[in-house]
Amino acid sequence: MRFTEEHDVFRRSVRGVLEREVLPHLEEWERAHSFPGHTVFKALGAAGLLGLEYDPAYGGQGADHSYTVIFGEELGRMGFGALAMAISVVTDMATPSLARYGSHELKLHYLVPTLRGDSIASVAVSEPDAGSDVAALRTRAVRDGDDWVITGTKLYITNGTQADWICLLARTSDEGGYRGMSQIVVPTDAPGFRVARALDKLGNHASDTAELVLEECRVPVSNTIGTIGRGFQQQMAQFQNERMIASYSAVGAMERALERTAAYARERMVFGEPLLAKQYVQFRLAELSAEVDLLRHYNYACAEAYMAGEDTTRFATIAKLTAGRLSRAVADWCLQLHGGAGYMEETWVSRYFRDARLLSIGGGADEVMLQILTRLEGYEP
Repeated sequence: MRFTEEHDVFRRSVRGVLEREVLPHLEEWERAHSFPGHTVFKALGAAGLLGLEYDPAYGGQGADHSYTVIFGEELGRMGFGALAMAISVVTDMATPSLARYGSHELKLHYLVPTLRGDSIASVAVSEPDAGSDVAALRTRAVRDGDDWVITGTKLYITNGTQADWICLLARTSDEGGYRGMSQIVVPTDAPGFRVARALDKLGNHASDTAELVLEECRVPVSNTIGTIGRGFQQQMAQFQNERMIASYSAVGAMERALERTAAYARERMVFGEPLLAKQYVQFRLAELSAEVDLLRHYNYACAEAYMAGEDTTRFATIAKLTAGRLSRAVADWCLQLHGGAGYMEETWVSRYFRDARLLSIGGGADEVMLQILTRLEGYEP
């Protein structure tokens, strides 16, 4: 993938917005275990960053996917995993299905204000007994005239306490397994919808994560995204966007973490010389940097295939699996090379170590990625 001067200008613009609107508040928001979502998203919307690839008729920028790659790398590079995740939930996890399959009216009512930054979106798939196994979900939407009446519980929902609407996956028929599901836009002020609790996490502290309960929650059938009964298939397509942005962001985060660790090792004196003078430290950082570069260019190949209209399931799966494992390795070595200082809450590397661990779980655990690859490669009996 070749980037132009226009891409470089865009990268500088994204970095500037994040440095101005997000990074000055990092420590404050981490301590508060929350961030002012509507303020942050309003600023991002004003900068035109919330709908890069979406139709300008609905407030999008009409750009190609290469700009999403840059956006993802810059989200990661800012070194604030909580906000990178909260933002990418809106841009690449909750809205792709609505933009791709939603009716004109539904997009006007929900997508347009979201891209402006006036409303916050979330996606609700996981449940207490259905995380990686999407086919096991139990949340049920029963049709009553022109309404869906929805009952169920959703768990581990990012942006869950602040969202104005959620892209909900629910069962809309008695068909079992992967059949009979639909995606439904549920406004969070709908009767019967409530946030049961905010969840306390190991990392990504500033990002709010919630358990949501729907008790005979009533929304119009016209809030269905796309085709009734095709929700699972639509969500699988949406998962590919999620896995791609996760891998793009991981590269940005790892690159920045290695830069910061090398700078620390250059200044840290041990046994009369800089830590970076140790050949083993040099070699380990060089190896990790090389692995990050391999993933970066694999991401670019994935992005090019996506722009060509190809199915990127295999690309996105391999990228997500690799990004999760490599992020864990980079975070571990960055902390190790910081020594005791790295174990302290006051240093950036301890936060990065905690935050990076989620990538091998969220958006499809490593084992799910391997299961998908096993099926794609035909490695089944």
